[in-house]
Amino acid sequence: MSLKYTSSPSKNPAKYLVVVLHGWGDNFYGLMPLAEHLEFPDIEFIFADAPYPHPHVPDGKAWYHLETPEYKGLKESSQSLFNWILSLEQSTGVPLSHTMLIGFSQGGAMTLDVGLKLPLLGLCSLSGYLHYQPSQLNLPSPPLLLIHGSQDVVVPVSAAQYANTLLKSLGVEVDYHELNIGHEISLEALNLLREFINKRSKAISHLE
Repeated sequence: MSLKYTSSPSKNPAKYLVVVLHGWGDNFYGLMPLAEHLEFPDIEFIFADAPYPHPHVPDGKAWYHLETPEYKGLKESSQSLFNWILSLEQSTGVPLSHTMLIGFSQGGAMTLDVGLKLPLLGLCSLSGYLHYQPSQLNLPSPPLLLIHGSQDVVVPVSAAQYANTLLKSLGVEVDYHELNIGHEISLEALNLLREFINKRSKAISHLE
């Protein structure tokens, strides 16, 4: 299984990558405006396309099936995404330590599923949730920005509260924010995301 992607144009060679995962029923075009709102001169944005067709939305994609409770296709999708992110270091020249992973809704769930297993610069889950209950993490996990709407009726805010509590107990550095919004990416969320990306990129640049 392969993953299609496109990247925003950059005038300068990228020092950092931000990989963006869309939600259920969307496709990689849906979140491309993020690159305009979060423009950085040395960051390249890459937008992944989920591998499965959505059952009801024309041109919509899914990271796995939600029609049945067993999340059919999740294992295969997670492995493909994991391998694809690993391959970006060779194809872009940007190391994993300079790569951030962002996901919305089902893409946020994939960010938590795959990103916590990789030595990335940072993670951000927007309106996401945990697929599983990790009891331990084998790698030092990347810092995580967790943003969720208190009025979200698609993915209840309790999912984010649970992830925040559990991941902190496992030693993950979590920056948690509940916003007075629904299942969406608001301007306030974008500002928090911009601050997080800026903070993480500056943190690594000071070490070089």
